[in-house]
Amino acid sequence: MLTVIAEIRTRPGAHHRQAVLDAFAKIIPTVLEEEGCFGYAPLVDHNAQVAFQTTAPASVFMLEKWESVAHLEAHLQTQHMKDHSAAVKDDVLDVHIHILEDAIK
Repeated sequence: MLTVIAEIRTRPGAHHRQAVLDAFAKIIPTVLEEEGCFGYAPLVDHNAQVAFQTTAPASVFMLEKWESVAHLEAHLQTQHMKDHSAAVKDDVLDVHIHILEDAIK
């Protein structure tokens, strides 16, 4: 099982981040039905107001669970993901994807 953390950096302005979140809300049920998907959730910074927190107020973090890299690659090629990318292209600056595995087995 792989954990994917995708940081989607949006353009400045809360409306850009909200547009990305709204677009994700539309596709989450479809993604969760994909073969090999065990979790797909958007997260944003919590306003903890603590000195040790690093924040990225213009970012959406996708926390995903995939059975394999092949399942993740298939997900990225689906029509709903292509449509999603096209819908948010004017709101997104860049995306950083981390594919993680359990360090202790």
